[in-house]
Amino acid sequence: MQILIFLLHLAGAVLLLLFAVRMVRTGIERALGPRLHRTVSRPRSPLTMMASGLVMAMILQSSAAVTLLVAGFAGTGGVGFVPGLAMVLGGDLGSALLIMLLSLRVETLVPLLLTLGGLLFLKSQTRSWKQAGRIILGIALILIALRYLREAVEPIRDSAVLPALAAYFERDFVTAFITGAALAFVMHSSVATILMTVAVVGMGALPLAAGVSIVLGANLGSAVIPVWLTRNTDPATRRIPLANLMLRGCAAIAAAIAIDAFGVPPQFDSLGNGATLVVVHIAFNTLVLGLIFCALPVEALLLKLLPDLTTARDIKPLHKSHLDPGTTDVPVRALACLRREVIRMADVLSEMFAPTMELYQSFDDTRAQAITQEDKVLNTALNEIRVFAADLPHHAMQKEEKRELRALVDYAIALEACGDLLVKRLLPLAREKSENGLQFSSDGFLELSDMHARVSQNLATASSVLVSNDLSGARLLLEQKTDIARLERKTRKSHLKRLNAGNEDSFESSDVHIETAYTLKEIHSWIVTVAHPILRREGQLLDSRLAETATDPKSG
Repeated sequence: MQILIFLLHLAGAVLLLLFAVRMVRTGIERALGPRLHRTVSRPRSPLTMMASGLVMAMILQSSAAVTLLVAGFAGTGGVGFVPGLAMVLGGDLGSALLIMLLSLRVETLVPLLLTLGGLLFLKSQTRSWKQAGRIILGIALILIALRYLREAVEPIRDSAVLPALAAYFERDFVTAFITGAALAFVMHSSVATILMTVAVVGMGALPLAAGVSIVLGANLGSAVIPVWLTRNTDPATRRIPLANLMLRGCAAIAAAIAIDAFGVPPQFDSLGNGATLVVVHIAFNTLVLGLIFCALPVEALLLKLLPDLTTARDIKPLHKSHLDPGTTDVPVRALACLRREVIRMADVLSEMFAPTMELYQSFDDTRAQAITQEDKVLNTALNEIRVFAADLPHHAMQKEEKRELRALVDYAIALEACGDLLVKRLLPLAREKSENGLQFSSDGFLELSDMHARVSQNLATASSVLVSNDLSGARLLLEQKTDIARLERKTRKSHLKRLNAGNEDSFESSDVHIETAYTLKEIHSWIVTVAHPILRREGQLLDSRLAETATDPKSG
């Protein structure tokens, strides 16, 4: 019975810890998401990218999240292999430093953090302060979860079970290593796994040697997470997570073998067991940074193992419609087919949109023609959706089903409009730039690339919202519309400043630059319309931003 109670308390503490880490990460992503995306997509030196990765991992509470973010940009060509890998390795060290901060015994701050975070989250009207409250509450819950974890372990520390398990882990470092890797993978959080291990080792319930093996195993497990999550993506997206797994995984195995053979360095003897575990974790991830010098050989190896799908990219892809005429008599099944078809249209648009900025750099007529052919796929899909929707038995459909049908058809129209804007405005602008030998200024091209990356990211988010009908995702997506409009205004003002400063490149390419930025904003406006029916359904979208009554200034 005591073991059952212990497992129940342990499960509660671990799940609270996972929830708290997720809560902090959600608050930071909602508050700083666009800035984080801009940080990844901005090209810089590997050393600077390492520093950026370190900061981002501390912000996002996860090195795996940084890896997934970098992998996504690598898949669209937004970041190179070496800078991307440098950011991922920096993220691993940032995660280790975060663990050091969270493992500090500051339980006396918990009431203050709960009060401050609760007031900000519940009473604030502005989005930024509300998310700040969420973050502060999450930190308080992390501290509570760690204290609860120590209290859960304390009653059985002197029982027969825990000492026997601890002794076994101390003798068999391989089992402890595999346990750490499995825990990190199953929990999808190396931060939570290592914080839990530090807490248990710090109170003396687990030997230091076993704790070190578990922590090194957690480093391997956290590197497996992004590899698993990107397993079905294109080769360019998979290479950086695989490279991180190869380098970090091999280093973790080597370090576990070395520490088992020689023990923890005597320089750490003056520290407590918990602090020693944190220091070993930080030292390990600091040494792993040096493996960036192996990036080029690893890239060459992965290019052989996972070659680019260049031939498939240039050939018109096969697009199979998901509309099944046999389902029109069953509205539920018909709507499911229709939703899949609209998602397919979004995927086609994503393929068309991804290489746009590459065409601005070096226009390729064959590639442009392939994009134009894909726009015909969007046109055909929209026509088939209209016919399919007209064949549905509207008289037999419920009100909610009719509302969903209208929303899906409207978004299909929006996606087709995006394709037209891409083919009829962006591609001609890219061709004009190439034929006339125009050049953007370095700052101007970086601004347009930033807008393009943001629109690409939000197109992927829109597909997720379309699948999940997620209210928070819909709100976040619509908030991005304001950010993109701000970026368009900012690049227009910056461009005019460059003209006033006499920048010759900006003067010659002025029309192309301004029209490109405006078209990207217009495409984004169509993309975010997927959020409108969700927000309207929940009463969170106003019909008009005009005041209901107007006051005559002369009457006052």
